[in-house]
Amino acid sequence: MRYEICLESADDVAAAAEAGADRVELCAALFEGGITPSQGMIEQAVAAAAGRLRVHVIIRPRGGDFIYGPAEAEVMLRDIAAAKAAGVDGVVIGALTEDAEIDTELCARLVAAARPLSVTFHRAFDVTRDPEKAFEDVVALGVDRLLTSGAAPSALEGADLIARLVEKAADRIIVMPAGGINERTAARVAEQTGARELHFTANETVRSRSRFQAAGIYMGGALYPPETTRAVTTPARVRSIIDAAAAR
Repeated sequence: MRYEICLESADDVAAAAEAGADRVELCAALFEGGITPSQGMIEQAVAAAAGRLRVHVIIRPRGGDFIYGPAEAEVMLRDIAAAKAAGVDGVVIGALTEDAEIDTELCARLVAAARPLSVTFHRAFDVTRDPEKAFEDVVALGVDRLLTSGAAPSALEGADLIARLVEKAADRIIVMPAGGINERTAARVAEQTGARELHFTANETVRSRSRFQAAGIYMGGALYPPETTRAVTTPARVRSIIDAAAAR
């Protein structure tokens, strides 16, 4: 079994490497499902990995839907070029049409721009109109793996579809479950799907180091996440989920 950790910082990359992860997906704004991190963060993440694990970077210009116009497509192409220049091992891409199908034209351009790097198609797949058809479209793009919760809120809930896709994939593509995988669900997802790779976050909440905390001021949206804490990936949390998956 291989393990990919979804995370947000160079320090998180170092923690994942220490815990024995195989690969990371570097994102910004995980609260929005992940968008492309800054160039500086990408460069620092590659340095933190120091060859101990592989660094993949999400290429997603904004939160929200996965329907992109010409300007956003150009942003993604430029971000791929920048990520390649920074020395990453792979990119994570995805785009849909207004009919909730795979945007094969744009995705083919992104894949071509990314090669020879590894390419993963992300969970845009999970909101397609017809996942079975979308799966064949993703395979036809020639990407290396598909990240999916099985078109369900979590990988455990979508395990039946993931298992079917794993069987259909044969050696054409790696199907990697994601969504709600933790110490309680990792072994069950692995067993029920037959997947060879798992994708998860391994965050713990830590308090800010600030010695002054302004009351009633928030930088987030309507949910007002506090600035007095933040989520970080820790070696202990990574190991606990890996150990749970291996215990099946």
